[in-house]
Amino acid sequence: MTGFATVAVSVGGATLNLELRTVNSRFLDLHFRLPDELRVIEPLLREQITGALARGKVDCRAGLQAGGEATRELALNPQLLAQLVSLDASVRAALPQAAPLSVAEVLRWPGMLGDDAIPAEALTEAGGRAIRQALADLTASRGREGVRLAAILMERVVRMRELVAQVTPRVPEVVRDYQAKLVQKLQEAIGSADDERIRTEVGLFAVRIDVAEELNRLSTHLDEVERILAKGGSAGKRLDFLMQELNREANTLASKSVAADVSGVAMELKILIEQMREQVQNIE
Repeated sequence: MTGFATVAVSVGGATLNLELRTVNSRFLDLHFRLPDELRVIEPLLREQITGALARGKVDCRAGLQAGGEATRELALNPQLLAQLVSLDASVRAALPQAAPLSVAEVLRWPGMLGDDAIPAEALTEAGGRAIRQALADLTASRGREGVRLAAILMERVVRMRELVAQVTPRVPEVVRDYQAKLVQKLQEAIGSADDERIRTEVGLFAVRIDVAEELNRLSTHLDEVERILAKGGSAGKRLDFLMQELNREANTLASKSVAADVSGVAMELKILIEQMREQVQNIE
C-alpha cells in the first residue's frame, strides 16, 4: 500500500528529519538513505519498521539540520588549531611544493568549531521518537486507503454472489437437459445396445458436468473473504491465497460447463477475481 509520512524532532540543538515512503510490493523491502552520523540509528529504524509493516517497498530517509533549537555561538578549538598549524608546518617542510591549509579547510575540519557531535544515545532516543510518530502517521494513511480498497473488494464479492445465486438453480436443469441429449445421441449411435450401459455412461458424464460442488466452494471462499475484510488488520497474504482458490474454482466451472449461460457466468467470475487480485496486491 502506498503511504507517506514526515517527522521532525529536536535533538542536541539540531533537528532530526525523518521521512517514510511506501509503495506496493508483495513482500517487505526496506531501503535506507542515512548520512554517516545517523547510521547509529539504522538498526532501531529497521526493527521498528519491520515490527509495524508486513508488505510494501519502504524508503526511509533521515537527516540532521543544525540549529533546530537555538543558534549556537561558534568558537575555534584552540588546541586543535595549534595541532593543525604544527602539522601544516611539518608537511610543508618535508614537501615545499605543498600548499598551506586554507581558512575554509581549517574551519571545516572536524571539531574545529567545537565538539558539535551529538551523542549516540541522544540520537537513538530521538530516532525512536521520530520513527514511532512517522509509523503512526503512515499506518493511519495506509488504513484510510485500506478502507477504500476493502469497499472495492466488497463490491466484487457482492457481484460474485449474485452470479453464483443466478447459476445455482440452473445446474440440475442443465444436467437433465444434457443427459437427455446424450441418451438420444447414444441410442442413435449404438442402436439396440443395452439400456443399462447407456444409463451408466450418462450417469458418469452427469457427474463430470455437475458444477454444484464448485459453486458451493465459491460461496465458502467468498464467506472467508468477507470475514477477513470485516476483521481488518494484516490481510494481504491471506486474501492473495483466497484469490488463487477462487480462480481455481472459476476455471473448473468454466471447463465443466455445457451451457452457454453458465460459461458466461464463469467468464465474468474470472474477470472479477482478476480485478480483486490486482487490488489485493496493494493490501497490507
